[in-house]
Amino acid sequence: MFKELGQLAGLMRSLPQLGKLREEMEKFREKVGLITAEGDAGAGMVTARVNGKMEVLAVNLSEEALKSGDRELLEDLIRSAVNQAIERARQRVAEETSKMATDLGLPPGMNLPGIGT
Repeated sequence: MFKELGQLAGLMRSLPQLGKLREEMEKFREKVGLITAEGDAGAGMVTARVNGKMEVLAVNLSEEALKSGDRELLEDLIRSAVNQAIERARQRVAEETSKMATDLGLPPGMNLPGIGT
């Protein structure tokens, strides 16, 4: 019984910090939406851009890619460019997550539920 009371008291003391945490999480979500990353494949024949929410924003094909007529090659290049952009976006989101955790005084490497990739 006393253990639960101690946990409750600890929770009550941390309530003001929860408000700050919610505010910081909202700022973080907004910042993630603004992150963009690009990938390319085939020496620039295909480029892709994604945001921090891992949504594909654009895929561009060069004239050379369109003229190639090689459907299988084009599919591979698109997949490669999109995957590269996603990986770069994940890295940037991870950097922002780490920075936010540090700003909140959390220990390095702590996984925060609901954020990150």
